[in-house]
Amino acid sequence: MKIAYLSSQVTQPGSPIRRSDAFEHDYMMRALRPEFSERGMDIVDICWDDSSVDWSNHDAALIGTTWDYWDRQDEFLTTLETIEAQTRLFNPAALVRWNSDKVYLKDLAARGADLIPTLWIDEMTDDQYRSAFDALGETKLVFKRQVGAGASGQHLLNSDDPAPRMPHPMMVQPFLSTIQTEGELSFIFIDGELSHALIKRAKPGDYRIQSTYGGQEETIEPSRADLDVARAILGLLDDIPLYARVDMLRHPDGSLLLMELELIEPYLYPEQGARLGGLITKAVETRLKAG
Repeated sequence: MKIAYLSSQVTQPGSPIRRSDAFEHDYMMRALRPEFSERGMDIVDICWDDSSVDWSNHDAALIGTTWDYWDRQDEFLTTLETIEAQTRLFNPAALVRWNSDKVYLKDLAARGADLIPTLWIDEMTDDQYRSAFDALGETKLVFKRQVGAGASGQHLLNSDDPAPRMPHPMMVQPFLSTIQTEGELSFIFIDGELSHALIKRAKPGDYRIQSTYGGQEETIEPSRADLDVARAILGLLDDIPLYARVDMLRHPDGSLLLMELELIEPYLYPEQGARLGGLITKAVETRLKAG
C-alpha cells in the first residue's frame, strides 16, 4: 500500500520557502515511516497543491503539515475534494471544511462544549474593536483569525492599545492568565484512543505556545477528570475522526475550556508520544481494510 502524507511548500524538505518550525514535519515523518514500512506500507510526503500527482495511485491520503491552507482556504478545500474523489482521505473533506473556520466552535458549544467567552466579528472596524472590550468586560483581549492557525494574524491587546490592521474575520476572547501559569493542555487521540497528552508553555514574557515563538512542550499524565472532559469533546462529533488534537485551557476556577478541536493539520507531537506512529498506522490500516 502507498499512503500520501499531505504537506506544503512551506514544510516540504528542501523547499526554499520552508518555515522555521518545519522540523516538526521531519519529526512526524520520522515517527510514521518505520511503522508504515513494518506493515508493508509506504508513506510519502507530497505537497497538497502538486497538480502533477495522480492521487488514485495512492491507497489513502493523510492530511499532515498543510501549513499554508489558511491563506488559500478555497483552493485547499477544493483540492481535498479532488483528492477524496480519487482515494481515501483522512480526515474526510467534509469534516475538514467544517473545521477550517473556527465558527465550528459555535456548533460544539451548542452541543455542550464549554468555551472561553467569544465574540465573532466578520469585519473589524474601529467601533467593533472598541466595543469588544466593553462587551466582554475585560481590559485585555486576544484577537484571532477565524480561519488561521499557529497564532498567524493573532494579537494580544489592551483596551488602550490602537487597533492593528485586522483584514480577516476575527474571533475575540478574554486573555486567561493560565496560559502563562500552567500552559495549554493538548490531548492527542487516534481513532478515539488517547495517544498522549502534553502541556505547551510559552517562553517567559510571551503567551504564544508554538515552537516558532519559543514555546516548549512537556508530556503529562492527565488526571481522569481532565481526560474525561477532553474525551467528551470527541463525543460531540457524529463520527470519530482518525486523528484529533483537543486543545484546552484551564479557567481560574479549575475547569477546562475548549480552545480548539484540531482535525485538519495539527502537529501531533510525536516526540512526546512514543506510541503515536504505531497508532496512526494501525488506524489507517484498519480503516482501509474495513472499506
